[in-house]
Amino acid sequence: MNQPKIITLLSDFGWQDSYVGAMKGAIARINPTLNILDLTHDIPPQDLTAARFCLLNTYRYFPDGTVHVAVVDPGVGSRRRAIAVQIAAGTLVGPDNGIFSGILSETPAFAAVELTNPDYWRIPSPSNTFHGRDIFAPVGAHLASGTPLAELGDAIAPGTLVQLPFPALKPTATGLEGCIQYCDRFGNLIANIPAAAVAGKSWFLSAGERTFVGVKTYNDVAKGESLALVGSHGWVEIAVNGGSARSQLNLDCGAVVCLRVTG
Repeated sequence: MNQPKIITLLSDFGWQDSYVGAMKGAIARINPTLNILDLTHDIPPQDLTAARFCLLNTYRYFPDGTVHVAVVDPGVGSRRRAIAVQIAAGTLVGPDNGIFSGILSETPAFAAVELTNPDYWRIPSPSNTFHGRDIFAPVGAHLASGTPLAELGDAIAPGTLVQLPFPALKPTATGLEGCIQYCDRFGNLIANIPAAAVAGKSWFLSAGERTFVGVKTYNDVAKGESLALVGSHGWVEIAVNGGSARSQLNLDCGAVVCLRVTG
């Protein structure tokens, strides 16, 4: 039996207003049988780094062929390109502002187009402030309904897609230097150091003047104590058992962290 195609939605729109509902309505008018799943709409306003992280850490859980529509778009209405990008696992639809650069760092783009064909928009003259409703959601619906990528607009070279500036890991004499790439709602500070870097080893993570011992679970330290571990997302993080590392330790995204491996 053929299953309905899946469209995921990610945005910084929140739930107070009707913006997410408008996007879903635009999709339903094109194909009401599509399965629309929300990744999150609680990305901090205009926070492309957070959007990059959330997309990177969720796209792999969906079936091949899924269409991912992401709208965190500080440049909406400007000359920034609206794009659709084909990857092995499906298609990415959104602004060309680096929002997909996390995904594209680990899986190549096979093809990309600028969304220049208004036949696949909601209306020929879209709002200058809501391309999520008028361009990205409708294009996602058409893709999930079988429209070929090439019909959506002009082909662009995948190598020209905007990359979000992001510090690379640096080898050190005792491990790696990285940074905090994301802070979740619990206040856990997630570094850009993958689990493979600490697998089967004793290790410590330093940030500022503090050092955190690598453990397996939050409860390996006393309530209120800080620690480092590998989270369910597969990255090393700094946390506080029962508290917020972000507020308690006065650290935030971009802070430099150093991994020291001892065995």
